[in-house]
Amino acid sequence: MHTASWRAAYATLFPDHYLHGPLLAERREVWQARLAEPLPGSAVFLAVAEEELLGFVYLQPRPDGRILLDNLHVRPGGTGRGLGTRLLRRALDWSAGAHPGRDVYLEVLQGNTRAVAFYERHGGRRTASRVYHFEQGFELPGYEYTWPATDVSSDEVP
Repeated sequence: MHTASWRAAYATLFPDHYLHGPLLAERREVWQARLAEPLPGSAVFLAVAEEELLGFVYLQPRPDGRILLDNLHVRPGGTGRGLGTRLLRRALDWSAGAHPGRDVYLEVLQGNTRAVAFYERHGGRRTASRVYHFEQGFELPGYEYTWPATDVSSDEVP
């Protein structure tokens, strides 16, 4: 599902040879490692209906003391129904309980305008802009969004 989500969201941003080449193997490798040896303090939450994965969110503590919301994905074709909002609420609630006093942040590509609008609508504060360099040989501009620890609660997510 992670690969399908990237292929849908980044179709006009990532090179086609990457999206339809090594991406699937890379995402499998990432998830096999994450699930085989979970990073202490990390969490993954799944949205499942009738044994079908509809979405997920993954968070991990970072060396700078913040919590990285590294992935929030809803199955392509399943967006716009509130599932992303529920996953974000779950992530923020978990972080506030498991890591009190720590900011939650994420990184999003500038060209992913749907995601940018979603994070802004749900209380994310743009805290940085930078160019992201991908190992596959391309770079794209992006933003960092933060939910400060004082605001990290599902009460802050509309």
